[in-house]
Amino acid sequence: MTEHGRAPSGGAARAVEGEHTLRRATAAAAVGNVAEWYDFGIYSYLAGAVLDRVLFPDAGPWAPVYTLGAFAAAFLVRPLGGLFFGPLGDRVGRTRVLAATVVLMAASTVLLGLVPDHGAVGAAAPVLVLVPRMLQGFSAGGEYTGALTMVAEYSPDRRRGLFGSWLEFGTLTGYTLGAGVSAALIALLPDDALLAWGWRLPFLLALPLGVVGVYLRLRLEDTPAFRQLMERSPALATMPLRRALQILARRHRRAMLVAGGLVAAWNVTNYVLTNYVPTYLTSTLVEHGEDGTGTATSTALQVLVMLGMLAVVTSLGRLSDRVGRRPVLLAGSLLLVVLGLPSVWLLRQGLLGQLGGLALIAAALVCFAAVAPSTLPALFPTLVRYGGLALTFNLAVSLLAGTAPTVIAAATAATGDLDWPGYYLVAAGVVGVVTVAFLPESAGRPLAGAAPLTSSAELPPPDTDADGIPLEPPR
Repeated sequence: MTEHGRAPSGGAARAVEGEHTLRRATAAAAVGNVAEWYDFGIYSYLAGAVLDRVLFPDAGPWAPVYTLGAFAAAFLVRPLGGLFFGPLGDRVGRTRVLAATVVLMAASTVLLGLVPDHGAVGAAAPVLVLVPRMLQGFSAGGEYTGALTMVAEYSPDRRRGLFGSWLEFGTLTGYTLGAGVSAALIALLPDDALLAWGWRLPFLLALPLGVVGVYLRLRLEDTPAFRQLMERSPALATMPLRRALQILARRHRRAMLVAGGLVAAWNVTNYVLTNYVPTYLTSTLVEHGEDGTGTATSTALQVLVMLGMLAVVTSLGRLSDRVGRRPVLLAGSLLLVVLGLPSVWLLRQGLLGQLGGLALIAAALVCFAAVAPSTLPALFPTLVRYGGLALTFNLAVSLLAGTAPTVIAAATAATGDLDWPGYYLVAAGVVGVVTVAFLPESAGRPLAGAAPLTSSAELPPPDTDADGIPLEPPR
């Protein structure tokens, strides 16, 4: 439970949350994120190796474009999911909405594993795939921004970067798990078994992961910031959607623009690395007369790179609590500007070059992944934090980032220019540099609309002042 403690000398009253509760909330968000992004990511890893042949066996060089187009379809409905789940989370609370998004994602992923293939229903197969993909997108529209909100509102002000980075640890774990399961099936199953039924197994594994995510989230009470808001203004629980949108449009337009720029730079990099590059290495290079790589090797390289990101992401989050969010984000943006094209050139230089190119993209991506979860929620007050993040995040992802793999694939197929992924990475870096110039520093500061928050582990020992210096006994 949150309790109000004494203020630091000269400061405002603060809220104190138990250290155990903080860690449990972070674990619930992170584990739920593992389930969510395992579900969402496995389509990427099976796209070039299996789904092209299962869904579009007669499409020739355009098969990857069509398969990635089905991937992009999920992003058409992500803003609708954000519009539904975000304002709802600002009215009824974060945890209940987040439990619902995990249920929806798990159910739609299992449904994706049950759709008939091209051999059974012909051209209807890719149409049927669109339904669960859109349900996944609707769920994702509320999931990630809700998890951002929950972790940020539970995190102590002085360690928000560290706790926020654990959320991305969960995301990367989900992607890595999806890649690992896909690689294992591709390596272990004969090709005919893989195409007949093996490709369905990773999707069906979503069910137990979803059950774990729901269990953890439903055990939590709502965040300290949301409880404070409801104590002050309980009538806000019935605030209409139109009023929430008016508040965002009139008072927080600049915050939405800054958040949108950061989200675009971060997620273009993410989807180029996790969604397009596997297809680029296994299909695109080969179709253009270059030396590509096999699916198992490509997936193994992805897993190696993501394990490297997992090893450093929380350290970068902790670093941002000391040096600030802006320097880390600027470093990631400059890496994209300077190394975006060289990283793509390396992907065409054999196995070591491919590992090096992936590592360069991942080095830029991990700077965003470690720091954005603690940066974005600080741009909005508690009253509209979930809704503001959900709308901004999902519009930016849907319009600019989620469509990037499809646009890159189409542009490469039409022009024969293999540098298109690099052009996108450089553009993302430029957007990042401009955005950081307008980004307010939030490290160590309370969230807008909430009392300063600390954890019980950070309180000074008894009989000391606010700085932990022993008090002199009375004379």
